[in-house]
Amino acid sequence: MTTTSSRGRRRAPSKMGRAASRAAALQKPRVILALLLLLALTSVMLLDGYLRSEVGNDQRVRDGAAYDKVPEKILEGGPILTFDNGTATTKSVPDKTIVLTFDDGPTSTWTPQILKVLEENDVEATFFVVGSMVSRAPGVVKDLVDQGNEIGIHTFTHVDLSYQSTARLKRELVQTQLALAGAAGIQTTLFRAPYSSEINAVDNYSWPVYKTLGSLGYTSVFVDTDSDDWKTPGVSKIVKWATPEDDEGAIVLMHDAGGNRAQTVKALGTYIKKMKAKGYSFTTVSGAQAELRSEESGNAAVAGGAQQPGQNAEAGQPGQSGESGQQPPGAQGTGTGGNTEQAAHTTATGATLYEGKALIGAVTVAEWIVPALAWFLAVVGVAVMGRFGMMLILARRHYRQRNRKRGRGGKFSWGPTVTRPVTVIVPAYNEKECIANTLKSLAKSTHPIEIIIVDDGSTDGTSEISRSAAESLGMTNVRVIRQENAGKPAALNNGVRNASYDIVVMMDGDTVFEPAAVHQLVQPFADPEIGAVAGNAKVGNRNTIIGAWQHIEYVMGFNLDRRMYDLLRCMPTIPGAIGAFRREAVLEVGGMSEDTLAEDTDITIAMHRGGWRVVYQEHAIAWTEAPGSLKQLWSQRYRWSYGTMQALWKHRKSLTDKGPSGRFGRVGMPLVVIFQIITPIFAPLIDVFTIYSMIFVDFQAALLAWLAVLGVQLVCAAYAFHLDKEKYRYLAMLPLQQLAYRQMMYLVLIHSSVTALTGGRLRWQKLKRTGEVGTPAGVS
Repeated sequence: MTTTSSRGRRRAPSKMGRAASRAAALQKPRVILALLLLLALTSVMLLDGYLRSEVGNDQRVRDGAAYDKVPEKILEGGPILTFDNGTATTKSVPDKTIVLTFDDGPTSTWTPQILKVLEENDVEATFFVVGSMVSRAPGVVKDLVDQGNEIGIHTFTHVDLSYQSTARLKRELVQTQLALAGAAGIQTTLFRAPYSSEINAVDNYSWPVYKTLGSLGYTSVFVDTDSDDWKTPGVSKIVKWATPEDDEGAIVLMHDAGGNRAQTVKALGTYIKKMKAKGYSFTTVSGAQAELRSEESGNAAVAGGAQQPGQNAEAGQPGQSGESGQQPPGAQGTGTGGNTEQAAHTTATGATLYEGKALIGAVTVAEWIVPALAWFLAVVGVAVMGRFGMMLILARRHYRQRNRKRGRGGKFSWGPTVTRPVTVIVPAYNEKECIANTLKSLAKSTHPIEIIIVDDGSTDGTSEISRSAAESLGMTNVRVIRQENAGKPAALNNGVRNASYDIVVMMDGDTVFEPAAVHQLVQPFADPEIGAVAGNAKVGNRNTIIGAWQHIEYVMGFNLDRRMYDLLRCMPTIPGAIGAFRREAVLEVGGMSEDTLAEDTDITIAMHRGGWRVVYQEHAIAWTEAPGSLKQLWSQRYRWSYGTMQALWKHRKSLTDKGPSGRFGRVGMPLVVIFQIITPIFAPLIDVFTIYSMIFVDFQAALLAWLAVLGVQLVCAAYAFHLDKEKYRYLAMLPLQQLAYRQMMYLVLIHSSVTALTGGRLRWQKLKRTGEVGTPAGVS
């Protein structure tokens, strides 16, 4: 029998149709927004890694190099190296004078304790700070400066500059100056190279570095005595090794970072008291320079001391850049006043100040976000692994329960065999390539059925092909109903209204059923509590890379996820390819809704909330044609994921439903939200962290971790294939699926999430079909 709905005036566009043009215009910006978000998070990670010397880290340290190209007067000179008009000059600290210097900081743990000891003993020191440490502890730097101490640069990432290019050297200087500007509003002309010691250790490789520093207007500072506190030798040895001989003046090296500095803190007070008792005074590098100039010239007018950027050496003031005429960053700033001990400082102004504050702000964000993300992703990883374990356990239990042939309770049965006729509804829109194969498969059904094909305004002759195929197959149980294009939910509802029987089976127009599929699918209805049944959909066109990827996904999804959800009684979706419903239950919940793009998920949740039980029937097998191109796959999954979000939001009140009808809200909703939305959204970050670790941290450890996760997924997939009696050869595609296909699915979900958050709407998207999925017997 064939019926056709009357054709009136063309129907006005639906609400979703009217939104389609607006949504299309918004899709590209949403993709860009999602990519920008991922790029921003990646940038934050790289910044944090750079601060921790994971990105761009160079751990090489030069030792034992020749020094024949270094002037002898430099090697035999004092620890303060300056370049006036390109001429290298060294100075020593005056007798009975100690310049305390601290390297590698600041830290929020040890630097404040050292500052407290200095303040208690009324002593100022010079701190050679690492720029990355400054950006992570800006408050400590400000306290340090406010207390009257002096700042010098110790590079930004603590690299051996003798291995670095001039560009890298300047970058290290500029970045540290910006950090100082943002932290304390100052810049400095003092510098100490990492891994340097006494000036006689300057070699042929480091000498050009110091010449470059001099040409930029920096004063390089070495040491006279090294406390070796980094060895944690004990308080007495630190004090002993820091003490100069014969009442000589000295620049003393200690550390306020790089490990446990409890011995340094304790030794510092003892050392200061000891040296003061011996008649020593304490000052900063700039203070020592001022004393030297005062002694040499006897003119107190030049007590401004340290080499001031931008000042004229010929006029009797330090700071004239030598070889190149360049100045340290911030040289145009103003000095910090008449404070001799901080004469190396200049006040940061203008763009430098604001760039520095921006750097500190960015670092603060990175310092908060990256650890938080790391902990969050660790929790996500544990949760995902836990879910894998739960799926394996519940899937095994489900399989043993549903395939039980003997034992306690005897053979599994849903109840009395269901033999009464059922209605099969096939919504079709431009399915000329597939509809004949669909009917051919239904003609072999072992269960009595009537077939209703609802042609949703097709323009390719789907109705005529359906009638012709039914006649050629001798099928008298087929009705073809034509309607104006209104969408799949409307087509299904039309079929339900016209169904003759109390059980309706819904399938897609590109799907073929195995002969026993309908019979197996309706057996659970022997239990009066069951309102809907999900069948087992398989990918028919699996002999391509994209098809194989989807095949793995389908098998894992149906055999693990659905088995788990079935036992937990919170099945989230009856697949559109193969599902069955009690007609009264469908009508009771209002039919297939047009509120969402995932009408199958929508009605499944509605069935749960209506008090009906939804189960999975693994033996009801259908073959469907999966998207054959990446573009079609993106379109389909975008609609699925967005529709799922719509359905979950629509049924958000299920979280507070009581009794059996609220089970989905209490169990199913959280599982779907956590593992199908939240976890996949953050999964790309896990991959970014993995790649980051491989490149910048520990390649072997990161690779082993990735392989371990892949191994867990392979075990789960292999078990799913075992349960479904599938060929294992497709699992060879799993690693490539994880590298390519999975990333695409994550981006689709992120795209859908951005669309949902920005209030966009999507229209029904028709996929191009080839009709290559024929009868089940033809599927390999």
